[in-house]
Amino acid sequence: MSLKIFEVIADIPATQWDALAGNNPFLSHAYLNALQESGCATPNTGWHTQFLTAWQDDRMVGAIPLYFKTHSYGEFVFDWAWADAYQRHGLRYYPKLVSSVPFTPVAGIRLLATSAEVRTQLIKGALQITQDSGASSLHIIFPEEDQALEMQLQGMMLRHGFQLHWRNPGYADFNDYLAAMRRDKRKKVNQERRKVADAGITFEHLIGEKITNEHWDFFMRCYDHTHRQFNSPQPLNRDFFQRISKTMPQNILLIVAIREGKPVASALNFINQDTLYGRSWGALEQHQALHFETCYYQAIEFCIANKITLFEGGAQGEHKLARGFLPTITWSAHWLAHPEFSHAVEDFLQREAGGVDQYIDELNDSSPFKRTA
Repeated sequence: MSLKIFEVIADIPATQWDALAGNNPFLSHAYLNALQESGCATPNTGWHTQFLTAWQDDRMVGAIPLYFKTHSYGEFVFDWAWADAYQRHGLRYYPKLVSSVPFTPVAGIRLLATSAEVRTQLIKGALQITQDSGASSLHIIFPEEDQALEMQLQGMMLRHGFQLHWRNPGYADFNDYLAAMRRDKRKKVNQERRKVADAGITFEHLIGEKITNEHWDFFMRCYDHTHRQFNSPQPLNRDFFQRISKTMPQNILLIVAIREGKPVASALNFINQDTLYGRSWGALEQHQALHFETCYYQAIEFCIANKITLFEGGAQGEHKLARGFLPTITWSAHWLAHPEFSHAVEDFLQREAGGVDQYIDELNDSSPFKRTA
């Protein structure tokens, strides 16, 4: 087995990469390549690609997407306090080495490999890159739990948080889903949906090639408006969306809200056989409950109709709880080169974990669903 680093994913055969990546659209060769070629995730934006791959002869048997980072934006596992502590002690926190999907808080495999042996070599290889480069640390963000435990065995510290996910046990329709909820929560959802319907707003669900350039142009207006509204940087550009619309159309669902024949809001989702990932939304008109309808209720209807079992709506947003989204634990793994800071972070993570677990218990106690014996 030999290890190789690639700074350009286009130099890696797409078929070999995708054979290891599985069905997560955010780990696909097309998605990661679009991030690079559009200029969204490049050294100029603080994402210097160092994809580590494992080979046996001419066959790729493992890979881990890695980036040298000069900031902590676009990760969703927050280490700003760690960076600040380094700076206050006259130490350099950046660059650091990160394995993640840029700008996307999606969980999944991070060690793309054919065997446990290959996964071990990828972890050791990533740690070696960190040490050889003089980077302050290695961070592997949102791996699946079993892979996180493998990282822990190689000396990495684990941190856990949560996201709110909606699960479909096999609902017949939206009313069947509502019937599982407590009366007050069911009433609230019906009231929100009625407000949108009374405003004369209808919806289109567009998949793949049904999404025209005009639809993308409207989505970008919504996307731009949302980022201006919250004064936040716009991480993805029109070129990125244009590229994925051509290379992975089967994984894209665009929900468009229409009033009086004109689009007024849109929500971009990604899909595979069993999961819907809600990502970006925006509206050019303000209507009560329009956000909940466009981003959540329409997506839930789509999941039920298409027998999709999981709706992953992104990071944060406790308001999702009342709409049937329940806590799911997420993981990250961390290694810091500086021994004293490593001990301090380890102590912090142990204390943080207790608070996270307590909050998850509180959220589960507030579940909108009827209690079963």
